[in-house]
Amino acid sequence: MPRPTPLWLLLALQTAVSAASLVVEIVAGRMLAPHVGMSLYTWTSIIAVVLAGFSAGHWWGGRLAERAAPAALAWTGGALLAAALTTAGAVNLLRLVAGPLLEAVGHPVWGIATITMAVFFLPSFFAGVPAPVLAHVSVMQAPPDQQGRALGSMFAAGAIGAIAGTLLAGFLFISWLGTAATLAVVTVTYVIGGLLMFWLARSRALAVAGMAGLAALALAGVALATPSPCTVESRYFCIRTVDMSADPDSPVHLMVIDHLGHGMSARDVPTVMFTEHAAMLDELARRRAPRADFTSFFIGGGSYSIPRAFTEHGTGPMVVAEIDPAVSALAERDFWFDPDTVTILHEDARRALLTRPDQRYDMIIGDAFTDVVVPVHLVTQEFFELTRDRLTEDGTFLMNVIDYEDRLQALGSIVLTLQEVFPSVEVWTQATQPDPGSRMVFVIAAGNTPSSFDEFSAPMPFRMTFGALGDRFVTRIAEVRGQILTDDYAPIDRLIGRPD
Repeated sequence: MPRPTPLWLLLALQTAVSAASLVVEIVAGRMLAPHVGMSLYTWTSIIAVVLAGFSAGHWWGGRLAERAAPAALAWTGGALLAAALTTAGAVNLLRLVAGPLLEAVGHPVWGIATITMAVFFLPSFFAGVPAPVLAHVSVMQAPPDQQGRALGSMFAAGAIGAIAGTLLAGFLFISWLGTAATLAVVTVTYVIGGLLMFWLARSRALAVAGMAGLAALALAGVALATPSPCTVESRYFCIRTVDMSADPDSPVHLMVIDHLGHGMSARDVPTVMFTEHAAMLDELARRRAPRADFTSFFIGGGSYSIPRAFTEHGTGPMVVAEIDPAVSALAERDFWFDPDTVTILHEDARRALLTRPDQRYDMIIGDAFTDVVVPVHLVTQEFFELTRDRLTEDGTFLMNVIDYEDRLQALGSIVLTLQEVFPSVEVWTQATQPDPGSRMVFVIAAGNTPSSFDEFSAPMPFRMTFGALGDRFVTRIAEVRGQILTDDYAPIDRLIGRPD
């Protein structure tokens, strides 16, 4: 017969397992980001796969609960040890399968779902097994007049554990420990829970279970010893500094946030931009500025390449709203940025503009991205009205946009929305014929008056020519492919998504 199990112990087990499983769900997003980015599709895949794993695990756990209590507890202990093994192996499994699966599947959205299923379904499945077994044991051991109370307590414990796991992962574990160490903590939790189940069941397989637990801990140790893909793992991003130098004596660094480059700087040539969007933003801002010492507000800091260039050019006061302090710190450390040259606000740019109603800027420069799309709250009519209200009479709002040559729905929607707010809306891009279906980089310039030029060149480091799309072409893109984006409805992820 199994040992009598106090209700408090069953509740503690349920809380711990539920918390650990939700930690894995939150960590999954961070782990996938360096491979596929952090987008609506990423989180949709994670939530769907984890819920599918929990559902299948609950079903199997319900079948186990029909067995005699000793067998049910022992099998549940085995499931927790399997959860420990699959969780501990997730770090290196992801690195092993991400590339081949993305290449084999082809379609990026289905690729994300396939990778998520391959790495995170089994940990969720095994973590879902204990809940029905523990609930059944709690009810069977309770007096007849307290069985409902016991069942309700088990459900509450699961919910409390889920809340605790979510908060611990988001606010503590990831930013303080990193993904590998966080999964090691989860592994230890599962091992302890699994061994406790075998002990409660008086199982003769406790020694074998102990060896399985040691194997899971060893896998977690291997994951901890594996070099992290991140130079810095912050509360928001996996951030990497990549050395792109052709000459060690003249260093050039690229900042990669999650899986995309977000800025490049050279130590010795701070005014040279190395990306199309930075070259356009830098040149358009200085050309359209009402005076040489113009004021500017940056939505997103990244590598701080443009503020660094503005300092060299001698422009006026700059304010940068960069939500992640770790990005600013890395820019200072690896990208030769002097934080004393600007005012940095480590908060969301929309909130920064909203809470400073008396501030006006000659330039507001939008260069914030989540994956390849601008965050949804920064592309709406309400936000564009806010930027208009924070500009001087001769000011300009500049915005970096990515879209595909054969789609242009995201570009058209942003242009159409801006046309509801600004009298003049221009679209700039590289002055060459794009390849069919290629991803293109645009900069939109919105203000009260159009630019006095329709072409310019900039060093990046070789000189590249950029031009404004014709007004009729821009109007047609907006009218045919665009839709007004509002705080209530702004499906920017779908609009930029690649067609099937």
